[in-house]
Amino acid sequence: MPVQRSQDERWNTNLTAARQFHAREGHLLPARQHIAVVDGEPVRLGAFLDNTRRRAAKLSPERRAALDHLGMRW
Repeated sequence: MPVQRSQDERWNTNLTAARQFHAREGHLLPARQHIAVVDGEPVRLGAFLDNTRRRAAKLSPERRAALDHLGMRW
């Protein structure tokens, strides 16, 4: 059974995956199906970024700024 994690923990894992992808690829435009691995855990990075774009109006300024720093295209 998977361990339940808080929303903040999931956000931090997804943000780590985004930072790693950006450092490696130079952009933040993975395919929706892209799966990254963070600390041995699969992270559905492409889906996370697509969903985050759709929910941009609900993001905190801090979270939006973190993605802006990586060159997120809204």
